[in-house]
Amino acid sequence: MSILGTRVLRTEDPGFLSTGGVYAEDVQDERLTGACHVHFVRSTVAHATIRSIDVSAAKEAEGVIAVYTGADLAAAGLAPSKPMMPNMNQAMLTPLLATDTVRFVGEPVAAVITEEMYQGEDAIELVDIDYDILPAVATMHQALSGERGLLFADAGTNVVCTFGDESASNSDLFEGCEVVASAVIQNQRVAPAPMESRSGAAAWGEDGRLTAWIPNQGAQGTKGALMGMLGLEPEQVRVITPDVGGAFGAKFGADAEHAVTCWAARELGRPVRWSETRMENLLVMTHGRAQEQKITIGGMRDGTVLAYRLEIVQDCGAYPKAGAFLPSLTRLMTPGPYNIPRAESWSTSVVTNTTPVGAYRGAGRPEAAAAVDRAMDLFADAAGVDPAEVRRKNLLPKFTEPLTTAFGAKYDSGDYVAGLEKALQAADYQGLLAEQAKRRASGDALQLGIGLSSYVEITGPGGEAGGPNENGTVEVHPDGTATVLTGTSPHGQGHQTVWAMLVSDELGIPVDKITVKWGDTDLVPKGGGTGGSRSLQLGGAAVQQASRELLDVARDRAAATLEAAPSDLVFDTETSTFSVKGDPDVSVPLSSLAEAERLFVRSVFTAPGPTFPFGTHVAVVEVDTETGKVFLRRVVTVDDAGTVINPLLAEGQRHGGIAQGAAQAFLEEVVYDDDGNPLTATFADYPFLSATEVPSFELVDMATPTSYNPLGAKGIGEAGSIGSTPAVQNAVIDAVSHLGVTHIDMPTSPQRVWRAINAANGSKEA
Repeated sequence: MSILGTRVLRTEDPGFLSTGGVYAEDVQDERLTGACHVHFVRSTVAHATIRSIDVSAAKEAEGVIAVYTGADLAAAGLAPSKPMMPNMNQAMLTPLLATDTVRFVGEPVAAVITEEMYQGEDAIELVDIDYDILPAVATMHQALSGERGLLFADAGTNVVCTFGDESASNSDLFEGCEVVASAVIQNQRVAPAPMESRSGAAAWGEDGRLTAWIPNQGAQGTKGALMGMLGLEPEQVRVITPDVGGAFGAKFGADAEHAVTCWAARELGRPVRWSETRMENLLVMTHGRAQEQKITIGGMRDGTVLAYRLEIVQDCGAYPKAGAFLPSLTRLMTPGPYNIPRAESWSTSVVTNTTPVGAYRGAGRPEAAAAVDRAMDLFADAAGVDPAEVRRKNLLPKFTEPLTTAFGAKYDSGDYVAGLEKALQAADYQGLLAEQAKRRASGDALQLGIGLSSYVEITGPGGEAGGPNENGTVEVHPDGTATVLTGTSPHGQGHQTVWAMLVSDELGIPVDKITVKWGDTDLVPKGGGTGGSRSLQLGGAAVQQASRELLDVARDRAAATLEAAPSDLVFDTETSTFSVKGDPDVSVPLSSLAEAERLFVRSVFTAPGPTFPFGTHVAVVEVDTETGKVFLRRVVTVDDAGTVINPLLAEGQRHGGIAQGAAQAFLEEVVYDDDGNPLTATFADYPFLSATEVPSFELVDMATPTSYNPLGAKGIGEAGSIGSTPAVQNAVIDAVSHLGVTHIDMPTSPQRVWRAINAANGSKEA
């Protein structure tokens, strides 16, 4: 009987729950013996010219070994990095340490190396930096207008890049529409805030080779980033990934601090460690989202949508990292799961004097879902049609063959209407409407809000020749155990369990006898890492493929051993043995075939394209109309990710994503003042969800397998955060819509809700 599809407990958990994980700070290795510690002096202003940096006092402080500035790095030949894509303004260079100009609060300006970690806290205060303050470009609109100047004089603009062509927009897009609704909405900046902040350790061998321990989402990509920043060749760098305490997209590649740590280790001839504080993490680790969207939607009074326009401005922060690219994914998913005859979208990415923006759970796709589902509710309200009925009328009909949208997304399979109906039924939508009507009629201060979101997302994307791919290696040992090498890199997803399940299902080796290894570029030189919900459909498929190919190799060996034709052999997964058809006593165990010669296969699985999971979320909130306080009461979700290999792990991914998406809807926001000073640099100022703020989520099963991999699996890691955000936001607005409120930007904090209510009734207190 197949183990796939069963609720196998995570094999990772006993270690985490007993001895604990081995994170970068915990790594004990003889190569790190006698390691010193690097601390970064960070800019205290958002925008300024650096007149001078005086490090003399810091050099004399107790325990200080060295102090480095950008000038030292330049003298060593380390140059600033160019933007990641050729269509981005190539004059917007990113330095490892700021030299002439600082562009955001928290930007590293100098590095202080100390013998003991505690000594750095005092020493960095002794570095004296003289700034000539410049006007801060604190908002996207200031960046676009140029009213406060440019971040990069040589760039000639604050625009990094554009996607789509605004000049080609259709002036007749809404021709014939009986109802047109429009709004400018904010998909606010958020902080990833993983449990483990950024850190790293570096040591150089006598052979001149660097070994770096860095928590990351893909050791191979991290190695490539280090090579680029340090000017090294592939054979000079080894990256090892320890346990990773959360990432959410923000630990892809390597950061400037990692490069400086590695460079300092070579310069000093001794190992160096780095670990940031929680305040540094909130200040400097790349933020997420940060889009302003203008949505316009039109159609008929019966609820049929005819046209939709999405205009995006993306805040990239001070330097064009992955954030500049995110609107291309938002544009790709512009229409979501809806059949909209006429749709168009364009975007502009700009730099501001704020922390750089990068990938964050969903990376561009949640922004698209938030826009189109907010638009659907605005249209429903303007047309006077129930939001569920608007979705029912406009969702794409069921399809089993790939469907290409006007924006170039090739949806592999989908049954969006079925997902909607299952979610509505599970939530008792009609019963909720009745309860809502009752409360409105009674004038209850605690009003009920019902929010919907029907979404589709892209998972497992990749620009590799031939299609997205990943590698997996499976080796069977003479003692009956097996080892799996994978190019994916788990940080909580449970790959160790699921990859072992896949091997066990094919080879009959018990899960507890299978070891999964990853995150070492010497062991696994190539790999795409973990992000974009790619792992199972690519990495898992590669492991399954390698297992099947290994069985073919083993069959030939078994045939020679048993003196039989390979076609006359049968493999029994219950006993993990080959036997001759009709004569089960003539058999050979799989493990014994590895005794004379290693038995392993490395396989690369290539998919024809990405997959497109989908679903519908129903959120139920209560809003205290007297205080604006929001209470999240229910979240009912259908998240169709195709075939589910381990329901227990899939449910865990859904729970985490729902909580994270809901938190953006009514709680989280990174805030800056008009001078670019961060106002949310601690957890006292930046709230996030705990278990006490959320209900037990109600998960409804639905599976529409994909044909793009033998597993039939699509991605599940980001679905919850894509569907829940607009559902919760729509629910909050719905709770007070009868009072005249048509929109509330996220986060729907008590203050914002209260002000919206008072503005709707004309109160001066708004």
